[in-house]
Amino acid sequence: MSRSDGLPGGLAAPDPSAAGAPARRAGRATTWAGRAAGGLAGGAVRVFLVVAALFWLLPTLGLLVSSLLSPRDLNDGGWWQVLSAPSRLTADNYERLLANDTITSSLLSTFAIAVPATLLVLVLGSLAGYAFAWLEFPGRDWLFLVVVGLLVVPVQVALIPVSQLFGTIGLFETTAGVVLFHTAFGLPFAVFLLRNFFAEIPRELLEAARLDGAGEVRLFTRVVLPLGGPAIASLGIFQFLWVWNDMLVALVFADSAHPPITVALQQQVRQFGNNIDVLAPGAFLSMVVPLVVFFAFQRQFVTGVMAGAVK
Repeated sequence: MSRSDGLPGGLAAPDPSAAGAPARRAGRATTWAGRAAGGLAGGAVRVFLVVAALFWLLPTLGLLVSSLLSPRDLNDGGWWQVLSAPSRLTADNYERLLANDTITSSLLSTFAIAVPATLLVLVLGSLAGYAFAWLEFPGRDWLFLVVVGLLVVPVQVALIPVSQLFGTIGLFETTAGVVLFHTAFGLPFAVFLLRNFFAEIPRELLEAARLDGAGEVRLFTRVVLPLGGPAIASLGIFQFLWVWNDMLVALVFADSAHPPITVALQQQVRQFGNNIDVLAPGAFLSMVVPLVVFFAFQRQFVTGVMAGAVK
């Protein structure tokens, strides 16, 4: 039977598939147009981010190139001259810098300050954050408010009274004094950050560990610390970078005979010149260590930041 048999006058019945074909073609066209527009938008965003990153890294690139140029070449022109004469690059500045006993000892002094100050903040901040999050003791909430209030205390306010205190107890111009100062001013932020992170751990998980016979020490070391690893790693990166790049506290409290790298570079400035052949390689060398630390713990840092954003 033909399609015209059921209609008067021999008219053909409408084909449903033919009627829906334009709509499907329009839908496909809309889909392809949306995908193309989304792809172009995503490509434009990526191009913009790459260009912004290049502009952001341009000063660092200029510092690196300047550190590889001789003082005469630096005086003749800017660092961009290597685009036309790359043969001018040399490592003589780094050789002279590493042969400078003041610079090498300052790097060791900076490690002696940054590493203990970071470890103390992580250990004490983790213990205090766990206590504020899961332990019940009188005045816990009020004491935590005091810790939060300490976040707004600027470092400059404490320089004179702490200097007098360190001078009385014999910690002025010592490495231990600088470490204690950085630890004291790093703890409020550490306690605030880790307390909020530890408080998001499910209570049922902790209760199950207690039912299995875990005490507070075992619960802290076996359950809380592994779960809080990303937040602790992020805090460690921040604290290390703050201490490593600090100059004000080191200039006031550090031993003048063995200063950190920031103070040592400041002391290398000549009286009648900018001493760029020393400052450029020294600044870039002091920048390498924080970059290595950041990229070594990049995954933990991103995990900690994303976990805090989700929560």
